[in-house]
Amino acid sequence: MIDLLAQAIAAHGGLERWKTFNKVTATVLGGGGLKPMKGLENDPPQERTVTLHEETAFISSWGQPDWRMAFTPDRVAIETITGDTVSERSAPKASFAGHVLETVWDPLHRAYFSGYTIWTYLTTPFLMAMPGFEVAEISPWQEGGELWRGLRARFPDAIASHSQEQDFYFGDDFLLRRHDYHLDVAGRVPVAQYVNEIVEADGFRFPTKRRAYVRGPGLKPIRDLLLISLDLSDFRLET
Repeated sequence: MIDLLAQAIAAHGGLERWKTFNKVTATVLGGGGLKPMKGLENDPPQERTVTLHEETAFISSWGQPDWRMAFTPDRVAIETITGDTVSERSAPKASFAGHVLETVWDPLHRAYFSGYTIWTYLTTPFLMAMPGFEVAEISPWQEGGELWRGLRARFPDAIASHSQEQDFYFGDDFLLRRHDYHLDVAGRVPVAQYVNEIVEADGFRFPTKRRAYVRGPGLKPIRDLLLISLDLSDFRLET
């Protein structure tokens, strides 16, 4: 493991302790312009749960109080809380072929996007220590008076996320500050996501604010083009 990744993982709670847990749940309030652009309303507060060592996610109150969303990279489904399938889609990534930023999504497009995003966010930076990830240090990013060191992660094919290559920037305390990627499911629009207001839960550190902007020339965020806002709270880990 390269030095910067080891320091970032230690700052966020430590890998060995992370391995002793299996799930994390958070309450998430979503906003921003992306989903309205897709013909969808932004999400009300929802409990979102991910598994830590394989890519699965579950979101409660999905469309109706007694429905939930279940996600894996190979299948996404809307289910009742008793386990009956309302709708499902196998190989969900393929359904985004030809999409651009303005392409309207159906509920299963939304489910796939919501599933992989919350898994990525709640497992960062620990996911970069999983088998199949290729990680290298890149040029730092200057933000105001701060210099943030960067990691570029190449995700394995089996992991669903924004794009196969993503950049993560860390402050002097080795906590996450910024996350850059291309939004493959929306025409590969470039994104700069800022994270802040980090809190501690069960010895791990999680950002409570995420703001994702269209990324312009020179890797600079276009502040008038807020695609996604997430407010996260009430983090709980389970063994």
